[in-house]
Amino acid sequence: MNVLRVLIADDHDIVRKGLKALIEERQGWEVCGEARSGREAVEKASELSPDILVIDVSMPDLNGLEATRQIRKSCPETEILVITHHDSDEMAAEVLNAGARGYVLKSDSDKDLVRAVEALSHHKPFFTARVTEVLISNRGTRRTDPAESLRQRLTMREREILQLLAEGKTAKEVASVLGIATKTSDTHRTNIMRKLNVHSVAELVHYAIRNKVVEP
Repeated sequence: MNVLRVLIADDHDIVRKGLKALIEERQGWEVCGEARSGREAVEKASELSPDILVIDVSMPDLNGLEATRQIRKSCPETEILVITHHDSDEMAAEVLNAGARGYVLKSDSDKDLVRAVEALSHHKPFFTARVTEVLISNRGTRRTDPAESLRQRLTMREREILQLLAEGKTAKEVASVLGIATKTSDTHRTNIMRKLNVHSVAELVHYAIRNKVVEP
């Protein structure tokens, strides 16, 4: 029997341990790696090519949605299950738009997560009843949400830098994380502030929080 290889990405040690225990209770399932940030999740997915990635939305350095978009490009065969405590229709739509095919709320039961991994292992989508209800009730009526507007305004690299700046990193630290020149980082910051019509780093942070790029 083929082993189902799962990569877990969550910045809380206790959550990763719980997810690992839950997954490895199942015969033929194994956790092939763990990541503590969205950026580490992208790197490990590329390195390990897991069958399934279980990732939290709220991750440092690179949030779960941006990480999902990058992993869908670099590892198209990896199925992605997003877990979050956000149960809004905007978040459900964002998860789908990012390319994940599974979405489970942290308030849902352990059984839902196991069923989600099982479905994704057969390349079938999985959404809990609550999430499905939200998607159906808002189909065709949802207005353009802030996150969608953010995607239209900023490039992927600019969204990465927005999160890093909102987390308190300087332009020099951003450059170090991304492996770019400090001058390039400064240019990106200037372009981001111009596109978002904000005039200070404080305003940039408030914008990132309002649009769920980072947690308050």
